[in-house]
Amino acid sequence: MEQDQQILARITAMVEDERKLRESLAAGDIDSTTEHQRLGELERELDQCWDLLRQRRAKTEFGENPDEAQVRPSSQVEGYLE
Repeated sequence: MEQDQQILARITAMVEDERKLRESLAAGDIDSTTEHQRLGELERELDQCWDLLRQRRAKTEFGENPDEAQVRPSSQVEGYLE
């Protein structure tokens, strides 16, 4: 469960980074290209974190070792909705 808490803490930090990026754009500190690039990176990493957390929870639910869950490539995680 400690690993799950670390993943959730990382997710929280990335959500805060998203908020700061949007504020920086609104304040004129960064341009929209920079914001879009960084937001894209954050969104991919967030998707990977959520996927890893779901894998860990599923393994726990079915009596498997959650530490066997692996971070999947963003190309795989991003393709779930397609």
